[in-house]
Amino acid sequence: MSLLEYAVLAGIFYGLYFALVGVGLNLIFGVMRIINLAHGDFLILGAYGAFYVFHLFGWNPLWAIPIELVVFFGLSLPLYYLLVPRLQKSGDPEMLSFILFFGLSQVIEALAVFAFGNDQRSIPASVFGGSPVTIAGQVYPASWVVSAAVGMAGITLIYLYLYHTRIGRATRAIMTERSEAVVTGISVHRVSAVAFGIGIATAALAGIFSPFMIGAIAPSLGMGITVTSFTIIVIGSLGNPLGTVLGGLLYGEALMLMQTFLTSWAEMFPYALLILVLLVKPTGLLGKAVRSA
Repeated sequence: MSLLEYAVLAGIFYGLYFALVGVGLNLIFGVMRIINLAHGDFLILGAYGAFYVFHLFGWNPLWAIPIELVVFFGLSLPLYYLLVPRLQKSGDPEMLSFILFFGLSQVIEALAVFAFGNDQRSIPASVFGGSPVTIAGQVYPASWVVSAAVGMAGITLIYLYLYHTRIGRATRAIMTERSEAVVTGISVHRVSAVAFGIGIATAALAGIFSPFMIGAIAPSLGMGITVTSFTIIVIGSLGNPLGTVLGGLLYGEALMLMQTFLTSWAEMFPYALLILVLLVKPTGLLGKAVRSA
């Protein structure tokens, strides 16, 4: 029973972290109906930011949080106005976004290889204290607890943004029906640019903790992380950012339970879970909140 308890609690930690990994991708899709295939590459860039904050300056990676939130949000705004308005003028912005952001992903990966090299990089988990954390009689690395706490905080802030701010209510109006939002006088591009910036900055935030939750980082890992993020948001509900929490928790639980009891199936089972969810409910578990086309 103790092994099961360990796996379940570990799944919660991983689930909260993976919810943070996927929520930015889901927010961007929900508002703009585009698939950001460069999502994982922005996450990897955030990981490299934390790596250099630690190895160049000797700072705790937590100091990278305010730095990266500002930097990535600021960089995302010109990127939005360069790419997204043109996408949304096309007849099929979702399909075109696949092509465009896949190209952006390849560019970022190539630049990352040029800047950082192909070698895998890591940050010692001891930066959060050498002592493990005991919860309900089970012992976990402090880095898991910190990553999960930051994930929960990030999700909470996005909830407050969507439901307790004026621009958040405008964001939800666009997610519900874009054309009606335009008619009511909402500045769609301004609101969408903010959501795009939050989505990119959230990916970078998740990247800060990826060396502890995913493993050593390298430029080539971006696409795999994007696929994982897409799996998480589809399980919860594509287009419903808060559905990502449910998707992340289910993904984390499935991953940790399989790694604990059926290791050889661990990498496959979360995707089998995705297929099962889509067969039972094609819109995802919280599909009612998805905006119609």
